[in-house]
Amino acid sequence: MKLKHVVALTSIALAGTFAVSAQAEWKPSGQVNVVVHTGPGGGTDAFGRAILTALEKDKVLENTYIVQNKTGGGSTAAVNYLGEKAGDTNTIAIYSSVWVTDSLVQAEAKSTILDLTPIANLVLEPALFAVKADSPYKTLKDFTDAAKANPGKLKQSGGSVTARDAVVRNVLMKNTGADWAFVSFPSGGERVSALLGGHVDIMMIEPSEAGELIRAGRLRALAQVADARIPGFPDVPTLKEAGFDVPNVPQARGIVGPPNMPADAVKYYEALFAKAAKSEGYTKYLADTQLDNKYMDSKTLGAFIKEYQGNLRTILTGAGVKVVR
Repeated sequence: MKLKHVVALTSIALAGTFAVSAQAEWKPSGQVNVVVHTGPGGGTDAFGRAILTALEKDKVLENTYIVQNKTGGGSTAAVNYLGEKAGDTNTIAIYSSVWVTDSLVQAEAKSTILDLTPIANLVLEPALFAVKADSPYKTLKDFTDAAKANPGKLKQSGGSVTARDAVVRNVLMKNTGADWAFVSFPSGGERVSALLGGHVDIMMIEPSEAGELIRAGRLRALAQVADARIPGFPDVPTLKEAGFDVPNVPQARGIVGPPNMPADAVKYYEALFAKAAKSEGYTKYLADTQLDNKYMDSKTLGAFIKEYQGNLRTILTGAGVKVVR
């Protein structure tokens, strides 16, 4: 009888162990949707498709991951969509800095990034100020001096009015007293075409795009929007090195989930992207595109987003932009 009692207790204990193990090993069933706020070919869309392709080749993904484009109001449509899917474990999203700024300046935003579940940060993305190769502006100071002497005459192509390129423009205008126009285009290709066609005078561009155009002799880089010079452009100064005493405005990209995503789902996706950050194809893609591999876990990302939003609020108000929350 005693032996049977011991066996029974052991069986119960093992069953409990297996149950805990099964809970810890939660995995999504079926397709996982990856929400992005840009249309096909836009910055976050292109980034998302590229990393998913790399992770699929690296055999990191265990499910089918499909990009869903939710455009409108900068990031507002995407954030609102995610905000309505509380607790969903088969929907994640790739956030970028505009997810932080939009809710600060758009009163109509129903949800903000702080309502969402932080999962993992992936990269910090540098940028370059660039002009046409035959532009009269040899340095960024040449451009800002001309913009100060001719208020509103010069033009910068960019994304939405809350995107990083617009924020950096506001910061530089506040710092220098210069004034130039900002012309929004829905896609990166249109922004580049506007510059190459002579319709605008300057733009902020990602290093992966700029490198090809600079090597082809079509663009010239004036300054880097980064804390330190990136390897692909060792001769191009950072904003501070170019004489502009302004805060760096980073472009972060990472993974968030709907509000109240269960902890076991967060743990799964967090581990998935931690593994991704070390995979061969993914790290090669980041190196090729001059992206800074900056993985953060869920807890660290949550703290980063709160601090980041606070810093951006200070930058925006300092640049004279009306903040609504």
